[in-house]
Amino acid sequence: MTDKQKDNEKDEQLESFRVNDKGKYMTTNQGLKVSEDELSLTAGVRGPTLMEDFHFREKLTHFDNERIPERVVHARGFAAHGEFELYQDMSRYTKAKIFTDTSIKTPVFVRFSTVNGARGSGDTARDARGFATKFYTEQGNYDLVANNIPVFFIQDGIKFPDVVHAFKPEPHNDIPQASTAHDNFWDFVANNPENAHMVMWIMSDRAIPRSFRMMEGFGVNTFRFVNATGEAFFVKFHWKPKLGAHSLTWEEAQKLMGVDPDFHRNDLWNAIERGDYPEFELGVQIVNEKDEFTFDFDLLDATKLIPEEEVPVIIMGKMTLTKNVDNFFAETEQVAFHPGNVVPGIDFTNDPLLQARLFSYIDTQLIRLGGPNFHEIPINRPICPFYNNQREGYHRMTINVGRVNYHRNSLAGNTPAPVPPEEGGYKHYEEKVEGRTIRARSKSFTDFFSQATMFWNSMSGPERKHIIDAFSFELGKVKNKSVRQQNVDLFANVDLELAETIARNIGVSPPTSGGSTVTKSSPALSQLNMPMSAKTRKVAIIVSDGFNGPLVKSVLDYWKSKGLVPEIISEDQGKVQGTKNVQLEATQNVYTADSVLYDAVYMVRGSSDDMAFNQKIANFLDEAFRHKKTIGATGQGVQWLNVNNFINKPGVITDENIPNFANRFVEAVAQHRHWDR
Repeated sequence: MTDKQKDNEKDEQLESFRVNDKGKYMTTNQGLKVSEDELSLTAGVRGPTLMEDFHFREKLTHFDNERIPERVVHARGFAAHGEFELYQDMSRYTKAKIFTDTSIKTPVFVRFSTVNGARGSGDTARDARGFATKFYTEQGNYDLVANNIPVFFIQDGIKFPDVVHAFKPEPHNDIPQASTAHDNFWDFVANNPENAHMVMWIMSDRAIPRSFRMMEGFGVNTFRFVNATGEAFFVKFHWKPKLGAHSLTWEEAQKLMGVDPDFHRNDLWNAIERGDYPEFELGVQIVNEKDEFTFDFDLLDATKLIPEEEVPVIIMGKMTLTKNVDNFFAETEQVAFHPGNVVPGIDFTNDPLLQARLFSYIDTQLIRLGGPNFHEIPINRPICPFYNNQREGYHRMTINVGRVNYHRNSLAGNTPAPVPPEEGGYKHYEEKVEGRTIRARSKSFTDFFSQATMFWNSMSGPERKHIIDAFSFELGKVKNKSVRQQNVDLFANVDLELAETIARNIGVSPPTSGGSTVTKSSPALSQLNMPMSAKTRKVAIIVSDGFNGPLVKSVLDYWKSKGLVPEIISEDQGKVQGTKNVQLEATQNVYTADSVLYDAVYMVRGSSDDMAFNQKIANFLDEAFRHKKTIGATGQGVQWLNVNNFINKPGVITDENIPNFANRFVEAVAQHRHWDR
């Protein structure tokens, strides 16, 4: 089989399930051609509907059962297809073929999601984000089920129902949706201090990403790599977005919930449709087994991370998302991930959170997807053949021939037969395990605050301010004053000044004790140290008739060559006429556009005769400026910057030398925000 055939294998498999109804005759699900689809079969024109109307029954029965239970967590998701290509052979650490054979391009399916909200909630809520990847490998499906935050709330999976119950809407009134700004969640936080580190991340900018394309992914748990000689290594997985990790402001995130609740979905879909394929590099932190206990934390503690300055991330390869789904329900909603879906060369550790996940994920799929055959749904099927003695059950699609469905047997020559490890059969790592049966937690798990402080120490000034603002908003919504006070006292253990500032903002007493002696920081944790790029950034081009046609065309052509995505906004949608017969197509007007939908603004022409237009534009600019975005202007557009007193402010670009202006604007957009403004 050639490489190209391997690359297309999964897509060809899915193709056999794709159906285009256009131009086809209507039939029942049994293939019977239907002559009428709008009128039920009745006894006379005004009589009762008859039970014998099999088409009516089939149509209504299917409709009645079209909704499956949504996921308890990660209900709101969006997904895309792509491929993974390996940069370097990692056989020193693992025998997994996807990480050792650089000639293979592996099909992938990635589902991004929020954790808290229901399927109908908004995209930009403050929340962790899921980052689940299914690799369709020649050795079977491998699922890397990650989040955009490298740590978790709890250390032991037995507490997972508790933390989810706490952050979900309160059960007596089902309020609030997709938000942790309520008493139950913060009561849980105050009384379960192991979650302090995760809460710091949730209150940071990481919880309101600019885009799925601009957020990191982390495997959270510690896994194992095992090489061909049986040598094992601890491993942490990292997805690194090529565009860098960047965020919205809190005000933008809130406003987008109304202006465009599908903001992240639209962003991902549109980027792929226009060919701006999202790229993520996959890296690993490798720890030798002999070094397991050399850290000041326990590697098996999911509330801790390994600082990248101590164990650098080795970049293994790149994932590129190249195709949107054909059907949201069939693919995005029915895809089933499970951290237990591994291939030879990848194994587990005794991380108690991971151990619980290995049970819980598959248990969840049974009720969501209607029984044990969910692996036969096209999006979940491996590209390699699978053979075993499993039969029957809801939604069985495979038609197994032959009489034998058990092992061992003689009637089928004792097949399907197990495969020896040396021939590719999966073998678990032989870790020595001993001890008493006990319900207890290792003392090495009892440091709850040092890494939370390290995270705080790693933040820039703007990032710290945003964390304080987030705490003040969330705790300010808590009605029970005792819960507010408990949290201030808890986070005094992270940083005393942080807790004192929050206390003043939410009307409780400043903590009387606390503070931390931890001075350690990790620069890799600050988003201001991420790669900066102007590529795929959306620029609002505000223009009206009479603009300088050749000038604007040259600017827009240059920006497009640099990967920016201009969108024309005018008084009305349609053609906008410039000089020298240059026309632009306004796809938005001031009623459909909003500054929070864009990364930067370019003012082309001055005020219009339409006063409502002028007022809208003034508000548009003020908001973009307040959100620290790049603003540029040429010609008559400069008068807007004079009126709003924006001239010579950081990130505000004006230049009579047009090529210089265009280049300076791109460089400014690449900075994401201008926090010193």
